[in-house]
Amino acid sequence: MSIETKPGELRDLNARKVFMIGIGGCSMSGLALLLKSYGYDVSGSTSIDTEYIPALTKQGIRVYAEDNPEDMAGSDLVIYSHAITAENPMVKAARKNGIPLKSRSWLLGKLSGEFERSISVCGTHGKTTVTSMISQILIDTDQDPTVHIGGIYPPIGGNVRSGKSSLFLTEACEYQRSFLSLHPTGIVLLNIDRDHLDCYRDIDEIEETFGSFLKQLPEDGWVLGCGEDSRVLKLLKSSNCRTFAYGLSDTCDYYMEKPSEDSEGYYQFDFCHNGEKLGHVHMGIPGLFNALNALSALGAAHILGIDPAAACETISRFRGAHRRFELTGTINGAELIMDYGHNPTEMRYAVSIARKRCKGGRLWAVMQPNNYIRVKTLFQDFLTCTEEADITLVTDIYGYKYQDTGDISSGMLVEGMRRHHVNAVLTPGLSDAAAMIESGVRPGDLVIMMGCGNIHLLNDLLVKKDEEPVQGKELSGK
Repeated sequence: MSIETKPGELRDLNARKVFMIGIGGCSMSGLALLLKSYGYDVSGSTSIDTEYIPALTKQGIRVYAEDNPEDMAGSDLVIYSHAITAENPMVKAARKNGIPLKSRSWLLGKLSGEFERSISVCGTHGKTTVTSMISQILIDTDQDPTVHIGGIYPPIGGNVRSGKSSLFLTEACEYQRSFLSLHPTGIVLLNIDRDHLDCYRDIDEIEETFGSFLKQLPEDGWVLGCGEDSRVLKLLKSSNCRTFAYGLSDTCDYYMEKPSEDSEGYYQFDFCHNGEKLGHVHMGIPGLFNALNALSALGAAHILGIDPAAACETISRFRGAHRRFELTGTINGAELIMDYGHNPTEMRYAVSIARKRCKGGRLWAVMQPNNYIRVKTLFQDFLTCTEEADITLVTDIYGYKYQDTGDISSGMLVEGMRRHHVNAVLTPGLSDAAAMIESGVRPGDLVIMMGCGNIHLLNDLLVKKDEEPVQGKELSGK
């Protein structure tokens, strides 16, 4: 079935009025916008004010700041985010009144199943960047895709795009195994790493779950995986559909030739496939990990039949998604960079690139630890992930209070970091971090703020009001 034939009529979804609990979240807000574009009457509630809400209200979607069951009166369907518990008053009211209650992942899966070609980008790190890259390639080559991204990508105006073709592209998240609701015809698998150990026993169970996701591909489907990741390679070898690998070696189907890196970490390379050069890329975002991200996007585009030279041109122009190593302004002559990295591996990546960019000054890393369970399960990894920085500021843990059992804190992180010779300072509130930065930074310094919570509010405190906003500005003038 092609969504072209009957836009927005999701199979078996006999509802016109949809209420969404937790509508302010990234994925939930995106799904709300897609439903609205298909003609549904959409409203919702959110307990926190997020950067996604203005886009909702602009489209006429009613957003309530509190969970009041009266606000969902007359709804045919209620969708809840995975942050919502069974004790939520809206959930209780929906069950009491017999209103169908479904999860966010169910709705995303339902949507993905409506398209003839449904591409999922999964992995522990890099999903938003790669989904944004592929979306831009598809748009630039007139494929007119529908896109669902787990972050804001300014060129599409937010986190979703409603297209008219039979092609759907989505970020596929492994948290709580939510991606198992999807119906992919193609999968890009970036990496498998330790995270979300609140819902997984260990990395072996994480790998097994990614394997289950790959098994949902049809026989004529395909998977493109990173040849630099041993666990990914293991799954590729056991898959029953078409498999492709990308990586640094020509043993992979898609690989780099003549890669080179400049002094700030920007790569350029020849994009090759089975011995043939298909194009050349000069990256507009730094880091080897981003060069590999680009390689995965180029490989996926080639599998989809996109002209590789055109895809390489798009990647060379790509400047990143919102809050992905994004230059946002300056303070006292020091650059400010926002990054969404929220686990130790991602933070280490971000700090390593910031270190290359910061020449002659001091590198300030601001860490907002996310989620009490993540901090506990990855505690040792957090202790050294900012070791390349000159100064590390650690704010209070951002997470749900019900997860706080009192046996973990940012103070414990700081103590452990100091034992590992990391110059760490506890700045509990964002205002504490702002005060220390304002009084201490000098021209030539660089401040990188990392986290997936509300640390963007720290950036708002620091960016001077009389300066020209630089969101979306190229980091290096490339």
